[in-house]
Amino acid sequence: MYSPKFNRVEDRAVLLEAMQAYSFAILFGPGATQPEATHLPLVVKDAGEHGWIEGHFAHANPHWKSLAGHETLVVFSGPHSYVSPALYTEPLSVPTWNYIAIHAYGTLELVEDDAGKRELVEELIQRHEPGYLDRWHAMPDGFRRTMLAGIMGFRIPIARIEGKFKISQNRAAEERHNVQAAHAAGTADQQELARWMTRLIA
Repeated sequence: MYSPKFNRVEDRAVLLEAMQAYSFAILFGPGATQPEATHLPLVVKDAGEHGWIEGHFAHANPHWKSLAGHETLVVFSGPHSYVSPALYTEPLSVPTWNYIAIHAYGTLELVEDDAGKRELVEELIQRHEPGYLDRWHAMPDGFRRTMLAGIMGFRIPIARIEGKFKISQNRAAEERHNVQAAHAAGTADQQELARWMTRLIA
């Protein structure tokens, strides 16, 4: 990923926090006949050197067969927003776009057994709707087994990670203040960017 030095974030804790916050990601890698991408909700864990990524495919999606045992690129996209040159003090300025993106790489390992797949599903439920777990556990065993048969689980130990937080780091202090203030009063994405600006470059 092209990333000027001033946009790079290498703090492991910050990267994992952002990946967990923006955990609906895209898995890129070889397909049967051409490169393919799959969009999935993921669980990001603070484990190992760079973290772990876990999730599951629909079993009918053949992409898992191509990715198994191969290096996979997982792209996490955070908030993004247009930045008007009207916010700059330098008159010779042009529009740009601020955004957060994280690329994680690792070899995808399949989780094929029912117990492993059940654990992955329950972790995902726990992250998003803990109250649903009791209902899931109360469902007939046959139904749950059928649901688990319809998915293929996976884990990716992250081997390397790249974080790009393009949040006006290269602008003068007054201009950064203008962008941060405009974002703080804007859309949900802009407000998220403003919070990251306050944390990382204020």
